[in-house]
This record gives sequence, C-alpha cells and structure tokens, in this order.
Amino acid sequence: MQERIAEILRDSVRVHEQAAATVCEKIEQAARLIIEAFGQGGKVAFCGNGGSAADAQHLASELVGRFQIDERRPLPALALTTDTSILTSLSNDFGYLHVFSKQVEALLQPGDVLVALTTSGNSPNCLEAVKMARERDVCTIAMTGAGGGAIADMVDLCVAVPAEETARIQETHITIGHILCELIEEALCGST
Repeated sequence: MQERIAEILRDSVRVHEQAAATVCEKIEQAARLIIEAFGQGGKVAFCGNGGSAADAQHLASELVGRFQIDERRPLPALALTTDTSILTSLSNDFGYLHVFSKQVEALLQPGDVLVALTTSGNSPNCLEAVKMARERDVCTIAMTGAGGGAIADMVDLCVAVPAEETARIQETHITIGHILCELIEEALCGST
C-alpha cells in the first residue's frame, strides 16, 4: 500500500511539473483578468460540478475571507454551487442544464468574471453558463483537463491542466486556484 501511495504522490508531482512547464502564462493571464475586474469594481463567480463544485466554493471563500494576508478587505467572489434553494428550484423548474446560466444572468454584469471548473471541459451546465456570460459581456475563464474540451473554444481564456485523470486534474486545479488567490491578494492588498 505504501508503494501505491508513493506512486500516486509522484504522479501528482509529475502533473504539477508539466503544468509548470505549460500553463504559467495562462495562470498569469487569469490572475490579471481577475485583478482588473476587482480593480474596476467587478466580482468573480465560480461554477463546477462534484469536486469542481467544492473547488468553486473553496476558491470563493479564499477571496471573500482571506488567503494569506490576515488584515485585508474582502474581495467580491461567489460560488454558484452553494445555495441549495436556488440550485433545486432552477433544477426543478428549468432543468440542471441551466442551474448556473440562470444565476449568471441574474448576478453577473459586464466587468465581472466567470470561472468555470470542468475537468472534461464538456460539462453541459458549465457550457451554458459560459454562453450566458458571453451574452452578458462577462469575461470567461475555464479550468479544464488536457485538450480543454468544448469549453476551450468558448471562453476568453482556458487553463488546461496537462492530464487526463480527474483526480490529478482536480489536484492541480486547486493548486492553480491557490496561486491565483495569492497573486490577486498580493496585487490588491499588499504582500504577505
């Protein structure tokens, strides 16, 4: 069992090293887009399904609360995955396909940013959210796995982790999310 554990850890490190070699420029661009939105009074919204829904909530909380700087202003971020009354009413009345797009329509405006987390890049409700965001002139960022999926051609910026396995993609997504939080916090609230 210990060898299997070591193998999994090495595989995760390998994916992180490949990401370091291939997506640093995209991460920087994502950070700059979000920093610009915050600087102009905008907000960032995150969406995703399953583990990506948890990551959406995690990243929004880091921005609203704090990441590494203890005393700083809260940054306007939200996860479109957390309000059970909204999620269930939209799913019931419009179908799960529109569970994020209806929230985008209601809550986001030009100058805001939508970050869609989808390991395949093909989650139908994330695709619908991006479509609605584009209609509303909202900046769109996707965090995906290798190839980017259908969402890659729909967004302003796609950060595609060079991996196929969902677990490795999600591990790298949360690392990228933490990098974004650190860069955003430092740019807007001073250094740690």
